[in-house]
Amino acid sequence: MNRPRARIAPSILSADFARLADEIARCDAGGADVIHIDVMDGCFVPNLTFGAKVIETVRRLTALPLDVHLMVVQPEKYFEDFARAGASGLTIHAEVAPHLHRQLYRIKELGCLAGAALNPSTPLEMVSEVAGDLDLLLVMTVNPGFGGQSFIGAMLDKIRRAKAMLEAARSGAALEVDGGVARDTIGDCWRAGADTFVAGNAIFSAHDPVQEIAELRGRCGVSV
Repeated sequence: MNRPRARIAPSILSADFARLADEIARCDAGGADVIHIDVMDGCFVPNLTFGAKVIETVRRLTALPLDVHLMVVQPEKYFEDFARAGASGLTIHAEVAPHLHRQLYRIKELGCLAGAALNPSTPLEMVSEVAGDLDLLLVMTVNPGFGGQSFIGAMLDKIRRAKAMLEAARSGAALEVDGGVARDTIGDCWRAGADTFVAGNAIFSAHDPVQEIAELRGRCGVSV
């Protein structure tokens, strides 16, 4: 079966913020498909990161879609501000979204793509009832909170099962993976069914980030 090319989403969590404009320009030059922005509140995950002002700044620096990943409790409190700031999509964690269906549709009402994310230990059943409503399903392949972590190999089976779940629901959602994505892991994730890949450390710590984006995409061959 023919598949569209792999989508690469550099995560600015690993970017040099003293040179953010240059870092974003390299992503553009390398053919990145999406810019991934991690929002952490120090509560749902043990780290603090970005808010609406950073989203506004990145929006001014690129025309690429902005994939905003909310690792926060009560994510609905941020929807309006982040949409206004320029987010193209908002992805929220099922673990903190007891009214997930309502929250997904509020995101859509604001003109953004609506995504759901699952931590490594969270079962796919948490999103099975809304699979057909998703624009994106994010399978975390590390425990969220920090960049530069090692890929959890057991998540490959979860990616396969997530792909089957989306197909059974006749969902057109993107299947994204985030965590430890690098040259030695991206091909396995692609063959398992993922099509969108968040990579931070692998891209921004590379000698040539432009070439690294191409290298990562090149590791994604034909599905078997």
